[in-house]
Amino acid sequence: MLGSLNNTTSSRHDQQQEEDPLAAAASSSDLMLQRHQPLHQYSSSSSRVGGLMNSPPAIHMRQLLISCAELFSQSDFSAAHRLISILSANSSPYGDSIERLVHQFIRALSLRLNLHHANATLLMMNITTTTTATTLPYNTTTYNDRNALQSCYLSLNQITPFIRFSHLTANQAILESLQVGQQSIHILDFDIMHGVQWPPLMQALVERFKNSNMLQPPPMLRITGTGHDIEILQRTGERLLKFAQSLGLRFQFHPLLLMNDDPTSVAFYLPSALTILPDETLAVNCMLFLHKLLKDHDTRDLRLFLHKIKALNPRVVTMAEREASHNHPVFLQRFVEAVDHYGAIFDSLEATLPPNSRERLAVEQVWFGREIVEIVATEGENRKERHERFDSWEMILRSCGYSNVPLSGYALSQAKLLLRLHYPSEGYQLQILNNSLFLGWQNRALFSVSSWH
Repeated sequence: MLGSLNNTTSSRHDQQQEEDPLAAAASSSDLMLQRHQPLHQYSSSSSRVGGLMNSPPAIHMRQLLISCAELFSQSDFSAAHRLISILSANSSPYGDSIERLVHQFIRALSLRLNLHHANATLLMMNITTTTTATTLPYNTTTYNDRNALQSCYLSLNQITPFIRFSHLTANQAILESLQVGQQSIHILDFDIMHGVQWPPLMQALVERFKNSNMLQPPPMLRITGTGHDIEILQRTGERLLKFAQSLGLRFQFHPLLLMNDDPTSVAFYLPSALTILPDETLAVNCMLFLHKLLKDHDTRDLRLFLHKIKALNPRVVTMAEREASHNHPVFLQRFVEAVDHYGAIFDSLEATLPPNSRERLAVEQVWFGREIVEIVATEGENRKERHERFDSWEMILRSCGYSNVPLSGYALSQAKLLLRLHYPSEGYQLQILNNSLFLGWQNRALFSVSSWH
């Protein structure tokens, strides 16, 4: 129904990203788990840390990493600093997966330690300041470089199946929600990025029209895309319009800027900013977006958003989220969960990409590195990466009046084909559970996609 996937060799992963991200999306995406090693418990005493300095790093690095987080939890910052030095000397962004993983977490722990010392100094000087341990100096790092993040997003979409799997499955759910002969479709896409999700859907809509033998023209497609940069949104709209025109598909794009870089603000002005025509079928798409609306012990912003969306009466709401619990208020529990989650991701990158892959290095350091820093070094309202497991999302959505729409077996078949042709590794695992589709590495689920009404 959605075409075929062209076989991709592993050498393609090291090629430069195409200038037009939509061209890559259209050509290669024409388709519409717990691993937890037991941890050795180490004493936080200085003597125990000194004893571990002589241990083989390859054996103990992960355990030392958890021990370092324990020292933070016990406010033993002097011992934590020594352990950070040990781990830093035995990790590398160019090593194997565990060395790369430890390198990223040590960067995050170092930031957390530096912020603690800075705030302690300010308190001793009795200085009143709005800069606290919850605020990270992103303006001094590449983490705040939107161009770098956008480039890494395209690399992530190319070298890993996670984004394409999410897009593919959500597109299929949207297609299956549409009635035959539907002539006007409106998609509200939160955080649209480069819009790489939509060319395959456009192709599918045109193909469905051609196979229907109907006299009407292909349906009218309107996409309202939200984002933080109006220039990026406008360029995305221009590329999507050109692609739609090449297919003979009627298309309109409407940019919707998230005010003050705050995703929670959209709930307040959404009803007035969004125009839905009487004959339109509305689909709402939330790819890795909803977790940004969460706060410490507070789901009010998220629930307000969900109620506002429900009031729009969409035919379907599609969502993709990490299958991880990174919103725990207790630092140590959040840290251990993050080590296991990103450990599985880094293992998958090592198994499927060469060690000298520039795209792999950029994705690990900039994209996942930014997330790790937020999870580990940030507290309070400044922490946006608040991933929750599917069970939590299901409970929240159902309490807001949503019901789960089962994903079809065809969605599973397409996801299997995507993995087989583009990411041929036995490590990737697919599973349908609770009417939703999960993608993981080995026995650990990493991403979930679900459909709601």
